[in-house]
Amino acid sequence: MTAEPVIPNSADGEPLFELPPELAIDTGVARRVIAGFIGGQLRQAGFERVVVGLSGGIDSALVACLVAEAIGADRLLCVLMPYASSSPASRADAETVVARLGCSSEVVDISPMVDGFFTPDGSDASQVRRGNFAARMRMAVLYDRSVTWGGLVVGTGNKTETLIGYTTIFGDSACAFNPIGDLYKSQVRQVAAAIGVPEAIIRKAPSADLWPGQTDEAEAGFRYPDLDRLLYWRVDKRRSTDELTAMGFDPAVVERVDRLVAGAEFKRQTPPIAKLGPRTAGVDYLYPRRRPGAARG
Repeated sequence: MTAEPVIPNSADGEPLFELPPELAIDTGVARRVIAGFIGGQLRQAGFERVVVGLSGGIDSALVACLVAEAIGADRLLCVLMPYASSSPASRADAETVVARLGCSSEVVDISPMVDGFFTPDGSDASQVRRGNFAARMRMAVLYDRSVTWGGLVVGTGNKTETLIGYTTIFGDSACAFNPIGDLYKSQVRQVAAAIGVPEAIIRKAPSADLWPGQTDEAEAGFRYPDLDRLLYWRVDKRRSTDELTAMGFDPAVVERVDRLVAGAEFKRQTPPIAKLGPRTAGVDYLYPRRRPGAARG
């Protein structure tokens, strides 16, 4: 599904984003595959609607657009879940996506949930701890709304974040299925531009909006285009450390990324089960994803 890099220009004539050549994909093929995947997942599970947590960032905006393209905006519920310190610009960007799609939406302020668990001034917990808790509260809201809306919760995590573990387990990584989980961040930008995600969302620095001024790249210590290239050659193309070094990658960075990928494996797998019986659920007893009756979320 490789293709020549297609990078649209922004209003000021500058490239909208940086796309390493080896990460270029055919966006038309990607959209058709993802549309079929979304429809197939819903049919297998016996649902017709979906719920997406819309943050104002590029990943959730792209997923919302892909869902609307695949099954129609009338079957999509976007839930905006700001915290007290969340950026007003993030909410505004999310509302722009809702307006463009014409889908149903709801705003749920998670501040009382988080502040009810920690002290309001945050003195009893680090920023990371509060951020992880906030991510889990958002997922709790989405799964509750999946019952009232009668739809599946759709994931919005990309391949880059999943590989290095830049996710909150049972938080933003929880979902019924994930349409963009095999797209690196650079590829997310490419598909987002092709499908019509607002330019302001594509251009802004990626952020989980965990605290004021937080950005993903500053917190992780990587530029996404550089990290995506390294992961592509290491994971997709299975290049050795010596081969990566010969390609110009810093051996120390390669080692660090390898540690992150290995250390995050527990987040990517379903919880292991100690096998005692002849057929174990999820191991050697697998069943089609169909529901005989109503779902519990």
